[in-house]
Amino acid sequence: MDTKTKQDWMSIRRSSTTGALATAYAERLTGFTVASRVGKFITLQDGGTFTEFVSCSYLGLETHPKLISAARQAMETFGLHLSSSRSAMRPIYLPQLEELLGQIYEGSGVAVFTSTSSVHLGVLPLLGSGSLTGYPVTKQIHWMMDKTAHASMQVLRGILEQFGSVSRVEASNPDSLTSALKVCTDKGETPVLLIDGIGSMSGLVPIAELSRQVASARGYLYVDDAHGISITGRHGAGYAFSAVDHLLPVNVILAGSLSKAFGGAGGFVVVSNPKDIDVIRTLANPLIFGHSIMLPMLAANVAAAKIHLSEEIDLLQQRLWKNVSLIDSLTVNQLLNAGIQSPVRGAFFETEEAGVQAARILHDHKLLLFPVFYPIIAQGKAMLRFAISADHSDTDIKLLGAALQAINSEGLWTPSL
Repeated sequence: MDTKTKQDWMSIRRSSTTGALATAYAERLTGFTVASRVGKFITLQDGGTFTEFVSCSYLGLETHPKLISAARQAMETFGLHLSSSRSAMRPIYLPQLEELLGQIYEGSGVAVFTSTSSVHLGVLPLLGSGSLTGYPVTKQIHWMMDKTAHASMQVLRGILEQFGSVSRVEASNPDSLTSALKVCTDKGETPVLLIDGIGSMSGLVPIAELSRQVASARGYLYVDDAHGISITGRHGAGYAFSAVDHLLPVNVILAGSLSKAFGGAGGFVVVSNPKDIDVIRTLANPLIFGHSIMLPMLAANVAAAKIHLSEEIDLLQQRLWKNVSLIDSLTVNQLLNAGIQSPVRGAFFETEEAGVQAARILHDHKLLLFPVFYPIIAQGKAMLRFAISADHSDTDIKLLGAALQAINSEGLWTPSL
């Protein structure tokens, strides 16, 4: 009898990937090597100065004088690194950062990791094993992975299956989610829905409503809000936390990033019961066996957190949304994500060839962006991703609008209203 071997996900990806990304690399339309930077103007190693719409630093805090000064002082005091797991030795900036984040996420518990991916790797096994007292698990776990959840969660499927079954759902489809939750209830399982708050390529997720839906099935909601942190909410708490009125529901866990709009580096987790932080610090693999964030960046994180707790964060948010509104106006709300509170905009193309040609036109206009293909989006399609920042000037945004009009006039992009 013939047996069919199930193909692994990487082999599927490899066999389905075309040469579009390789073409973009070869023509220097992506994979840019940056020699220097002044604000949003970057000079590439192979020549030319461009305005970039690539960086996910949506507030421009990574060049803030207070962050740079803090990083420099840390290097002069400690050197570059204190190479040790936090359970053995930790720099003074780590407890300072967690205390400041505790003020931003008042009433919740916060622990800092080296990345958002490390948060997933450390916290999800604790949740699945019933180790977090604030999130009791008395029945078999069933992980419901949203189809648009970040790859850093999707890739953990093999690990998650050690604690329960994994299925993919479409959280944006109420009927799909209701059906999946009913299956869990009928089987006597504890559902855990894994989602992004703001997708790096898609729109917003209704956090409060999903929390209520999952709670009705006695389940939990795990939100990766990496792209939502800092850009909105009181003290820059982010999209997901503000969506639940700055009070984390008892069935929600929030994973955030310090490496995007926050201005520094690393990740963190927010849990509803502060007592669970001791469990996370004691048992989460990345915290036991991994090192702390590099010292200069950890000190910069502290400086960034202090800015978040000041009025300056409100001004930066206002500048960001002013720029986002301007690009939406110039493109008559024809970009992906238009009209929603996300700093990410995109132009979608029916073919990879059209996307590559559009990237060439933008390059000729001295604009850099992120061209994406499968597996980030559907096979055979292309998208040009634009990250809008508070650091962009009106002139920068208008240049982008004009370049998009040029792409439209070439017949490469026919946006739908």
